[in-house]
Amino acid sequence: MNNAAPLSTLDRFVSSFFNTEVAARYLEPMLDGMLLTVGLGLCVIATGLVMGLMLAVVRIQHVKLVNVFIVAFADIFRALPPLVVIILLFFAFPYIELSMSAFTATWLALSLVLSAFTEEIFWAGMLAIPKGQWEAARSTGLGRWATLVHVILPQAVRMTVPPLTNRTIAITKGTALGSVVALHEVLNVSSAASSEAGNATPLVMGALAYLILFIPFVVLGRWVETRFTWKR
Repeated sequence: MNNAAPLSTLDRFVSSFFNTEVAARYLEPMLDGMLLTVGLGLCVIATGLVMGLMLAVVRIQHVKLVNVFIVAFADIFRALPPLVVIILLFFAFPYIELSMSAFTATWLALSLVLSAFTEEIFWAGMLAIPKGQWEAARSTGLGRWATLVHVILPQAVRMTVPPLTNRTIAITKGTALGSVVALHEVLNVSSAASSEAGNATPLVMGALAYLILFIPFVVLGRWVETRFTWKR
């Protein structure tokens, strides 16, 4: 005869969502997932920002045919959900002999989406600089490229920090979408662990991992916005 007292509602809640034994069992794979998520996020940020800036710089040269392609690229990848892009790269590209790993597909998809938004943000920032700035710089003897690099871009970048920071954070959190193609990032690891253990504790660990990873990024973004916001 079992004389054990039934668990209270609070005990069942703690056992289901904050089980220390389950947490200890899956701590190592969760840490590995966090490291992968950090690496992927940094790659996406670096690639997306650089690509977006390069596209905006090319677009400001006003080469009509080139600009058509840049605008089409930006519009398409801003309209497509990142998940769709990941699935297309991972599952469709092998049919044209362009297979790629889950990491590569996720990195490339998120980088393309981020670069599309980044290009539009940098482009808007450069257009916001008064035309007189170009003319004044050229009158001092600076060439077009020197004017762009030394006069226009520093002002444009400063103006675009707030929207750029917000968009970067939003896209980077999309690393969780890599779970769809079996990328072993935090969400995938926590979901698999939760199913294996029959317990929700790994999912709570995954949520905490995202808070640990992204709260400092959000705080840094807020500081950068405050520090570099354009003051008229």
